Amino acid sequence: MIVKLDLQADIPIYTQLVNQIIEGIASGQLQPGEALPSVRSLASDIGINLHTVNKAYTHLKQEGFIQIHRQKGVVIEPDAMPVVTESYLVKLHEQLKPIVAEAICRGMQKEELLQTIGTLYQSIKGL
Repeated sequence: MIVKLDLQADIPIYTQLVNQIIEGIASGQLQPGEALPSVRSLASDIGINLHTVNKAYTHLKQEGFIQIHRQKGVVIEPDAMPVVTESYLVKLHEQLKPIVAEAICRGMQKEELLQTIGTLYQSIKGL
């Protein structure tokens, strides 16, 4: 998987890295049990601070997407991905609400918004 970061974006670099790894898992580019580069290696490869990579990996571990082993290194969670929980649904609503509100303000109809979401879902899943 190729990591593409926008160093000029308003989105923090560690968040971009987290989002790309999660998208890689969702799309099947990253498989359960697959090794990820070490913190030091990834930081060096993409030219960012190792603490930024460490912060992203820590977040992914806390959310249940990866495991960090002393011997095996960093691997995509081999057993099971995180499931939808009440707290995840609350977080999802909080993140989507301003996006939906802006779409409404810009005149987007519900069907168009749902179609856009459907298109994104299909592109990530490779359908």
